[in-house]
Amino acid sequence: MSIKVAVLAVALAALAAPLASAQSVSSGSSRADVKAQTRAAQEAGQLPPAGEGLRRVESQPRSAKTRQERKAEALAARKAGELRRAGIEPEWKQARELARTPSTTTRGDRKSTTRAAARAGQLTPAGEAGEARRR
Repeated sequence: MSIKVAVLAVALAALAAPLASAQSVSSGSSRADVKAQTRAAQEAGQLPPAGEGLRRVESQPRSAKTRQERKAEALAARKAGELRRAGIEPEWKQARELARTPSTTTRGDRKSTTRAAARAGQLTPAGEAGEARRR
């Protein structure tokens, strides 16, 4: 039994030795010094944002206009009709114009064209439309 206790004591001593040396090395700076260094780095913009890791962040140049000036310009542009809609406007306009134009083919013509394409194997199978667009 005494051999097991001696081995256990040696193992615990081996595990505790690196911890003791780590504490003596890191005790070179006080907590207040570390906090002051961190605060100075934060004020200088040298700390990365939370979750960003070790990437260096380039600061954006500030605008020469005030918020009120930008707001006034946006209101003037809205009043003049110069603001664009969100999204892809040219495609949206094209789709709207296409939907407004009446069809030039009859229902029977469309059905016969579709049947001919089905016979020739030119129709995309159901559920595979995304595959055809990617090619």
